Amino acid sequence: MFICVHLWKNLFLNSRNIDAVTFIPICKLDDIAPLGARRYHRSDGKVIAIFRTAVDTVFALEDKCPHKGGPLSQGIVFGESVACPLHNWCIGLKDGHAVLPDVGVAARFDVRVVEGRVELDLASGACGISGD
Repeated sequence: MFICVHLWKNLFLNSRNIDAVTFIPICKLDDIAPLGARRYHRSDGKVIAIFRTAVDTVFALEDKCPHKGGPLSQGIVFGESVACPLHNWCIGLKDGHAVLPDVGVAARFDVRVVEGRVELDLASGACGISGD
C-alpha cells in the first residue's frame, strides 16, 4: 500500500510541480557538521534526524533506532551509514534499513539542499519496522 501511495504522490505532485510546497526549510547546510546530525521536532512529537556525510550528502531518518529506539542523531556517521549509540546497530542512511544480520527499518524522509539550505519533506516519512 505504501509503495502505491508513494508512487502516486511522486507522479501526481511532481507532474503538477506541487512538491516544492511540501518541503520546509530546516537550516543552512553549514549548520550541520560534516559526519554530524541535526534534529527537527515535528508537531506530532516525532523527531527527525538530518545527517550530513563527509561529502555533503544529506539524509533524513526518524531519530529512533528500529532496535531499541536509540537516538540515531547521537550515533557515529560513517560513509552512508550511522551506528546507533546504544547497541551499535548500523543503519543505512539511504533507506533506513539495518545492516544484516540485524533486521529493522527507520522511517526515511526526503531531504534536499537548495542554494545551501537544507529542506525537509515532512509528508514523505514511511513507517519503520522494529527488530528484536
